[in-house]
Amino acid sequence: MSYEFIDYSDREALVITLADRLASDLRGQLSRQDRVAFAVPGGTSPGPVFDDLCGVDLDWSRVDVLLTDERWVPEDSPRSNTRLLRERLIVDKAAAARLLPLHRDDMDCDAAAEALGEQIEPALPLGVVLLGMGADLHTASLFPGADRLDEALSPRAPTLVPMRAPGAEEPRVTLSAQVLNGALCKHVLIFGREKRDALERAAGLKPQDAPINAVLDGARVHWAE
Repeated sequence: MSYEFIDYSDREALVITLADRLASDLRGQLSRQDRVAFAVPGGTSPGPVFDDLCGVDLDWSRVDVLLTDERWVPEDSPRSNTRLLRERLIVDKAAAARLLPLHRDDMDCDAAAEALGEQIEPALPLGVVLLGMGADLHTASLFPGADRLDEALSPRAPTLVPMRAPGAEEPRVTLSAQVLNGALCKHVLIFGREKRDALERAAGLKPQDAPINAVLDGARVHWAE
């Protein structure tokens, strides 16, 4: 397994460069196909990247935006990743993009995962994916010790897997490893020394212990202190 590690002088430089790289990847794929699926994480780290990317001039009407994972909370919850997308990515020029949902109010996450996955599958494979990583080496909602991690890591996994993990406040749904790893362009965004050290510790570990390793091969890792 190999990946490219890019060390930036500061977070501002990372945000600007990463937003440009994502836009370039999207443009390149739109030049070769009718539509592109673009998967992104929630949480606090990607917000500034979204703020830059949403104003980029490209044909957003041909981009399908989806989350890599979602907490099973109402969209008006401050913990909703969908809310983050609507407020910081699918605005400005990117408002023309189509959002593929990872949440339904009328079902629990176990019942909804299959139905939501069926809506996503026609847009696959992912053209571009941006991932985050926790200090525990989770990515998306692929957490060490999660109840359905083995299923989500399987090459025969469904598109979406419901997930419950120790320490997670609510159930979640996550794109499976085979969907994430199948993206044509993969980027990982991490900030801080703790996460850099964690990534170095991940070397040689099995994906069950370091789920990030299920998607790292061929990825670009963008890091700043």
